Amino acid sequence: MTGNEFIRKVKVYGRKHGATVALNASRGKGSHQTLYYGSAFTIVRNPKDELKTGTFHGMCSQLGIKPSDL
Repeated sequence: MTGNEFIRKVKVYGRKHGATVALNASRGKGSHQTLYYGSAFTIVRNPKDELKTGTFHGMCSQLGIKPSDL
């Protein structure tokens, strides 16, 4: 899964559960972006690249989402 796919899936998941999801491209250096899910947030490294498994699980835990829900 790429970073863009992760962002898209979190937005769909947030709509289903009534959570506010926002992406702030200006908060981060270089290609890094900040993804907000309610009051939680995570950093999405270059959205065009593939996410490694550990990174994906870490980002999900930072947002409080089970990886299997996406």
